[in-house]
Amino acid sequence: MARVKDVVVDCRHPAPVARFWAAVLDGYAVAPYDEAELERLRGMGVDDPEDDPTVLVEAPGRAPRFFFVLVPEPKTVKNRLHLDLTCDDVESEVARLVGLGARVIAAREGWTTLADPEGNEFCLFPSS
Repeated sequence: MARVKDVVVDCRHPAPVARFWAAVLDGYAVAPYDEAELERLRGMGVDDPEDDPTVLVEAPGRAPRFFFVLVPEPKTVKNRLHLDLTCDDVESEVARLVGLGARVIAAREGWTTLADPEGNEFCLFPSS
């Protein structure tokens, strides 16, 4: 049987979107840039990690990992796949997420639909 290894998100600006999701997800962080990774980037002509075309967000020992990948075109239609997240206090978490750069799309009875800074939708539900 297949298992989820990575979730890949197409982006116009991977680094800031990766930082957003690292701040959103409990226990996740942008993978550190060691000297080998910085050298790999320099070999591709990328001198600043802010311009990295593929940014990894991970939580050690947990899956999935999230890759934020540079694509040339902007998002133009509704996601065909999105994340459903849970939290203990939806109202407080929505305020925190908006403070990080999310936008509320719809508040419904039982969940809130938001979008990340590049418009990728996700839903927030109360923990059950």
